[in-house]
Amino acid sequence: MLKMNTYLFTGLLSMALLAVSCSDNALTDHQFESDALTVLQKSESTATQSHHNDMSALLQDVKKATARYNSTTQAVKGGYMEDTHCVAHPDMGGMGYHWLNEELVDPVFDPLTPEVLVYEKDKNGNSKLVAVEYIVIDVGQPHPHFGDYTLDVGGTPVPDPHYSLHVWLYKDNPNGTFTPFNPNVSCD
Repeated sequence: MLKMNTYLFTGLLSMALLAVSCSDNALTDHQFESDALTVLQKSESTATQSHHNDMSALLQDVKKATARYNSTTQAVKGGYMEDTHCVAHPDMGGMGYHWLNEELVDPVFDPLTPEVLVYEKDKNGNSKLVAVEYIVIDVGQPHPHFGDYTLDVGGTPVPDPHYSLHVWLYKDNPNGTFTPFNPNVSCD
């Protein structure tokens, strides 16, 4: 992004210098720098907003595709199998209970079809969907990305080389949407 912005700024600077050199009303250095900086800031702001909108749209698409799994009955019908072990770390928080669909664990990354559904138990023992997780077997393909976010290398007990990524769609994670552990998730 920085490299692209540098090229963009250089290009804008060149165009502005050409325009100024062809004009009888040449800008002062200060005016020129100020105008060029304003154009660059507007360009960066537009690019940042576009990126944010693209990521938000992808997250909403995944949420729509997985909403039916708020019901563990639907998860079972979808081929997901419950793991009765709750994953937590004493310093980083929890992940919760991972429900894996083994048939989906392959080299193909499809953000609308996560390999794992992550649940947390409420005080009554009911499972509530809190996140999804992707597991993509690494066979030498290009590194997969969720939008612009690069999947992690490894990270699960899968014995084959793989990529993985947690996406906290259904429970806020103050450490970030793509952080494996969530301090708001407990196995207690």
